Amino acid sequence: MPLFWKPYRSDVTDFIATLKQRDPQLEEKQRQGRALLWDRPQDRQAAAEQRDARVPQQPYVYQTKG
Repeated sequence: MPLFWKPYRSDVTDFIATLKQRDPQLEEKQRQGRALLWDRPQDRQAAAEQRDARVPQQPYVYQTKG
């Protein structure tokens, strides 16, 4: 190993590191945004009703039954 060897850091890693330095609250903002859209309690009964109400699709969608 050379004397002045540095581990490789990709451009993307450097970009993300500079973003975090410019805006220290970035990760907290990401968590809040995720909580708005994804971290919600699930209604299992409604999901089961939707699953039961599905109509099976024909093998060839555009063919008429006849």
